[in-house]
Amino acid sequence: MRIARFTVDNELYFGVVEGEQGEETLTALSGDPFYGGVQPTDKKFSIEDVRLLSPIIPRSKVIGAARNWHDHASELGNETPTSPQFFLKPNTAVVGPNDPVTLPEWSEDISYEGELAVVIGRIAKSVPVERVPEIIFGYTVANDLTARDAQKSDLQWTRAKGFDGACPLGPWIQTELQTDDLSIQTWVDGDLKQDGTTADMVFSVAEVVAAASEMFTLLPGDVILTGTPAGVGRVDEGSEVEIEVEGIGALVNTFRR
Repeated sequence: MRIARFTVDNELYFGVVEGEQGEETLTALSGDPFYGGVQPTDKKFSIEDVRLLSPIIPRSKVIGAARNWHDHASELGNETPTSPQFFLKPNTAVVGPNDPVTLPEWSEDISYEGELAVVIGRIAKSVPVERVPEIIFGYTVANDLTARDAQKSDLQWTRAKGFDGACPLGPWIQTELQTDDLSIQTWVDGDLKQDGTTADMVFSVAEVVAAASEMFTLLPGDVILTGTPAGVGRVDEGSEVEIEVEGIGALVNTFRR
């Protein structure tokens, strides 16, 4: 099932996405599916008539897994971690599909990172790996934007990873997905830059979520970014970045000063 968040005539909805690409329809849900379950109504919309939003604004946090792909760690001259490593992004970093991202004036080196994102469905703490599927609501596509110059100069990654617009999410949440070997591809202005598979992760999706739950209490709507393959690079004013995760869909954003 695909769950989207969208607006029509200034009204906000969650909805179930149905149909093939380019011909999708949305059936509005009653209330918030994270707390009230998936309850369809009789309201239906064409995807052409709605504005898709980020499928979730995290209630408390976005957790990012750092250097979770061998080749990405190597391309930046870093060692592969021996245990999952994390950073945080505020929920003000989140924007939706097709939203323009304003590049921060204090950075000249913003980098894209295409990723699979996990959306948490229930409160959880210290979850064993084998029980991780019980706490996952679904999966979406993320762009873990990073200010490389600030990442190098600052003692912490907060500014580099947490600026406004630094976490595009979308286009919707896929509630059922086999994550062992998913293709992740990123295009910049139509040129393929990243082409990886989750099979090459250092730590699996379940291992990343379990480790995060040891450090933080996870709440419904929290988002966990699982890492990016090699091929990251800079975006500039006017750039268009498209990230596609197999089984979910494509997230597209443009950049401006």
